[in-house]
Amino acid sequence: MMFDRLLKIISEEEFKKIKKANILLVGIGGVGGFSLEALVRCGFNNITIVDGDVVDKSNLNRQIISNSNNIGKNKTEVAQERVLRINPNINLKTINKFLNKDNFYDYINDNYDYIIDACDDMQVKVALIKYAMNNNIKIITALGTGKKLDSTKLEITTLNKTFNDPLAKKLRSELRKENISLDIPVVFSKEEAINKDNIIGSAIFVPGVAGLMLANYVFLDILNKNK
Repeated sequence: MMFDRLLKIISEEEFKKIKKANILLVGIGGVGGFSLEALVRCGFNNITIVDGDVVDKSNLNRQIISNSNNIGKNKTEVAQERVLRINPNINLKTINKFLNKDNFYDYINDNYDYIIDACDDMQVKVALIKYAMNNNIKIITALGTGKKLDSTKLEITTLNKTFNDPLAKKLRSELRKENISLDIPVVFSKEEAINKDNIIGSAIFVPGVAGLMLANYVFLDILNKNK
């Protein structure tokens, strides 16, 4: 059985909670792709993925769904192919769209148990947090992983405790305008940015580990094992 080894460290009842959970994952690039991989391989059976982008050659150095044979294809399409090769019985929904403030509620309208925000659009991040708060849905957000190289500097904390992250600073500002609490779980890197030019550099280590941390946090939280 695919999950025999997992069931050596969690109970059958705990596994049922994982299989039953309904997860929304927004963004399946460098961070979100690794989150998706982990979710699928640890038994989540109901997952909705959202991304309007296509695979680019520049993704090959860090995005787990990318390879030289799927350049130019929709990320949701190649992610679906990969997922179904791992678990053909999974209930995976795909939304091949870039979310924005105008179409958000056309696509995000389900009663999810957990939202993983792995996108880099500020308006969408704010909308996802508001949606989660208004619908009593748990959420965890990924902050900036570009211009970072040391995955050991990643940690999970709350948004109000982050630093060395311009994306976090902007997100805090936007949420304050909406009178939304900053006590939101996030994955962030305390490493200082490596600034060489205007192009945001990235390697696999930080986004990959950040994606795994997002999925791990959700997994443990559903099982009430987070400390």
